Amino acid sequence: MDKHNLTVLNGFILLGVTDLLELQAPLFGLFFIVYMVSLVGNLGLIILTKIDSRLQTPMYFFLRHLAFSDLSCSTAVGPKMLVNLAVNQHIISYNWCAIQLTFFSMFITSENLILSAMAYDRYVAICNPLLYRVIMSRRLCHLLVAIPYLYSVFLSLLTTIKIFISSFCGSPVIRHFYCDSLPLISLLCSDTREIKLIILVFAAFTLTYSLLIVLMSYILILVAILRMNSAEGRHKAFSTCGSHLTVIVIFYGSLLFMYVRPKSRHSFDTDKMASLFYTLVIPMLNPLIYSLRSKEVKNALNRTITNRWLIPAHISDINLYLISNQIVAILHV
Repeated sequence: MDKHNLTVLNGFILLGVTDLLELQAPLFGLFFIVYMVSLVGNLGLIILTKIDSRLQTPMYFFLRHLAFSDLSCSTAVGPKMLVNLAVNQHIISYNWCAIQLTFFSMFITSENLILSAMAYDRYVAICNPLLYRVIMSRRLCHLLVAIPYLYSVFLSLLTTIKIFISSFCGSPVIRHFYCDSLPLISLLCSDTREIKLIILVFAAFTLTYSLLIVLMSYILILVAILRMNSAEGRHKAFSTCGSHLTVIVIFYGSLLFMYVRPKSRHSFDTDKMASLFYTLVIPMLNPLIYSLRSKEVKNALNRTITNRWLIPAHISDINLYLISNQIVAILHV
């Protein structure tokens, strides 16, 4: 089937998460809950870190953009996957496939680089606490976010354009639940060496660059913590990095499992599970791991409930704190 016939079909056929009809309803319910928790958690985190004056720090600035990338990445994939499960409609149009690939590639790349910027932020906070505000200036923070966005836009557009200006042939079936670059490349009938080389070079550069920054930052953080004489200081430093380190291990672990395994060990079902993890599960976990267990975020939520929702003054601070904890518990569930 050439590109003309593909246009007549009006798109591609996504195999989806499963082809078993009896599993589609339970999976729809499960992934709908996962996506809604991700949507509420990340959107709430973006709003909270924007409106609360005490969260206007570099750490929460980067966290806000991480939440934005998580929300955008899951939204690029989640709604279409839910529609496929709900109505058993697996066709995605040619143009929408290109749009989905562009936005997914853009935000998964930006999340990768923002995580490395957050690692540098933690390094400065622990190793140079007296100069933290000077080094992590407003200008530098905006620069550390602008570069990942610009780079990810360039890379995603380059990849998508290279794929979709080529000719497709054979079956229009994509062996995935969303339009990803590798399954699409397997449908091309033109020479794919150039596009494969572009993806390999940029993926290796992005992953190596971000991992080096993360590893160097945390090695220097570990050295600084071991040199601390105070046990309380070491505990505070570890607690400061604990959430971010957990997010990094989960994110990079799933990416390395997905893309760095030997080709002989790749299987369709395993790749789908890994993709589900970093497209839907990780965006749900990040706000829970990184912020909803934070006292600063709980206090910010408490203040927001008090000031924005105009709760009567006779309600005590203790009751407000209990209310905010209950809301956090609901989001956590």
